Amino acid sequence: TSGEGTVLGHDIRTQGEIIRSKIGYMPEYNALDPNLFAIDQVRYSGELLGMNTKHATQRAHEVLEYVGLKDQRYRKIETFSTGMLQATKLACALVHDPDILICDEPTNGLDQRARSFMLQTLNRTVKEGNRSVLMSSHVMDDVQDLCQSIVMIHKGRIVVQRSIEELVEQVDKEVEMVIWGGASKMEEELNSMGLELRRLGRVIRVKVTSEETIDQILQAAVSAGVQVRQMKEYEPDLEDIFLLVMDKLGSQIKGTGDLMTPEHTGGV
Repeated sequence: TSGEGTVLGHDIRTQGEIIRSKIGYMPEYNALDPNLFAIDQVRYSGELLGMNTKHATQRAHEVLEYVGLKDQRYRKIETFSTGMLQATKLACALVHDPDILICDEPTNGLDQRARSFMLQTLNRTVKEGNRSVLMSSHVMDDVQDLCQSIVMIHKGRIVVQRSIEELVEQVDKEVEMVIWGGASKMEEELNSMGLELRRLGRVIRVKVTSEETIDQILQAAVSAGVQVRQMKEYEPDLEDIFLLVMDKLGSQIKGTGDLMTPEHTGGV
C-alpha cells in the first residue's frame, strides 16, 4: 500500500490509537449483550475504550438520558424495542465524547416517531457537541435532513462528493402538475411537443427548457382535453439527484429502494 492521510490532524499510519479514541461507532447490526442492563452495556463500552469504571458509569448515565433512555437504564437489553436498541447503540458510541461519530444506517427498522427522534438527536449531537457525523444510509430523506455534504459510491468508486446545496442547484428546473381526465393523453401530447417529462399516475413533471415551456404545457392540456388541477415549480431532493447520477452511470436502479434488493446487496 502507499499514500498518506490524516484524521483530525493525526497521521493514520502512526497515530491509529489516538484516532480511534476520538471516533464513536454506531453499527447497523446489533452487537449488544441481551443479558446486560442498558447502564451496564454502555458502561462496559466506555471501559473497553479505556475509561475507568467511575467515569464510564457517570458517562453511561448521561448519554442514556441524552438518547431518551433515562427511565430504561436498568432494563435488560433483551426486552428493548428496535428503537431502544438503536438508541442504546448510539449511547455506546457517545460514551467517550468522540469528535467524530460514524453511524451505519442509524434509522434502520425504526417507525416514523423513533426515526424522527433519532435524527433530532443526531442533529443535536452535531450542534451541541461540536462534532462531525459520518452517516451511511440508503434513505435519502434522512441524509437530506441531517447532512450538509454527501458522498455517493457506486461499485466501490466515489462518483459524487460535494454539498447537498450544490447538487440541488445542478438539477434541471421542472414544473409539476396534477392532471385529471386523461393523464396518459396529456403525456402523449407533451411527448409530441418534444418535452422531457416524468409521470407517476396523475402527477407529471416537465423539464423547463425555455420561456415557452409553460405555454406548451397549457396548449397540451387544451389539446388533450384534460384539467390541470395544480401546477407548481418542483423542488428537487436527493432522490432526484441519486436517480440522475444512476442514469448517467447507466444503472438500472429506479430508486434508492432498489439498493436493498439481493442483486445490489449481495444477499439471497
